[in-house]
Amino acid sequence: MEKWNHTSNDFILLGLLPPNQTGIFLLCLIILIFFLALVGNSAMIHLIHMDPRLHTPMYFLLSQLSLMDLMHISTTVPKMAHDFLSGQKGISFLGCGVQSFFFLTMACSEGLLLTSMAYDRYVAICHPLHYPIRMSKTMCVKTIVGSWTLGSINSLAHTVYALHIPYCRSRAIDHFFCDVPAMLLLACTDTWVYEYMVFVSTSLYLLFPFIGITASYGRVLSAVYHMRSKEGRIKAFTTISTHLTVVVFYYAPFVYTYLRPRNLRSPAEDKILAVFYTILTPMLNPIIYSLRNKEVLGAMTRVFGIFFFLKE
Repeated sequence: MEKWNHTSNDFILLGLLPPNQTGIFLLCLIILIFFLALVGNSAMIHLIHMDPRLHTPMYFLLSQLSLMDLMHISTTVPKMAHDFLSGQKGISFLGCGVQSFFFLTMACSEGLLLTSMAYDRYVAICHPLHYPIRMSKTMCVKTIVGSWTLGSINSLAHTVYALHIPYCRSRAIDHFFCDVPAMLLLACTDTWVYEYMVFVSTSLYLLFPFIGITASYGRVLSAVYHMRSKEGRIKAFTTISTHLTVVVFYYAPFVYTYLRPRNLRSPAEDKILAVFYTILTPMLNPIIYSLRNKEVLGAMTRVFGIFFFLKE
C-alpha cells in the first residue's frame, strides 16, 4: 500500500491496472483502443463535414456524438497511461476537479444527445412528412446546444460540491479517474444528501432518457413492421439496431453503476463497468455506425477513396 501525505490537498489515483506484465499488456490494449477511438471518431467528423450527402440532422447529431466520444476518452486514458508508466499516481486537487467536470459533462451531454438521435429516427420513420419541420436545422442546433449546456450545468454542480466537502481520510481514490462517488468515500462528513442528488441526476440524465429512447424505438419498430416495402423495412431495422446497440453499451453500465446504493457497490466492479462507458464505447461507436451504414461506407469511398467490395 502506498504511503500518502494526509495533509496534502492532492489526491492519488490507485488506477485500474496491476503493476506487472499483465498490467503492461492491458495498457497496450487500452492504448490501441484509444488510438482506434481517436482515428475512428476523427474520421467520422471529417466525413460528415466533407460529404454533402451526410449534411442531414441525423449525421449532424452523429458528428457531435463523435466529438463527445473523443473528449470522453481523452479525459481518462492519457492520465491513466501516464500514471502507470511513470509510477506517479498523484493528481492535484484542481486537476481532479477539472477531470471530473469534463467526464461528467461528456457523460450527461452524450446521454441527452442519444435521446435526440432516437427522436430523430422516430420522426423520420413514424412522421416522415413532419420531419423537415420537427428536425429543421434550427431545431437540430437547439438540441445540440441544449445537450451541451444541460450537461455542463449538471457537471458543474456535482464538481463544485465534490471540491467543497472536507476530506479527512486517505487521499487515495480507488479508481482510475476522479469519479465523484469514489471521492465521496474519503469524505469525513455524511454525504447522504449528495447521494440522493446523484440518484435524481442519474434518473434525469440517464434513466428517463433511456426509457424515452426505448419507447421511441418501440413505436418505430411497430411502424417498421407494417411497412409494405421489404427494402424499407431492412433499412429501417438496420438503422434501429445500430442505434440500440450504441444505447445499450452506453446506458446499461452507467445506470447500473450510479443507481445502486453504496452498500451494494464495490470499487473493483465500478472500475470494470467504467471501462465500458469511458474506453470501449468511444471506440465502438464509430465502428458500429460505419460498418452497418451504407451511407457512411459510401462517404468513405468518396472522401477517402476507399473501395468496399460490398454487394447489396
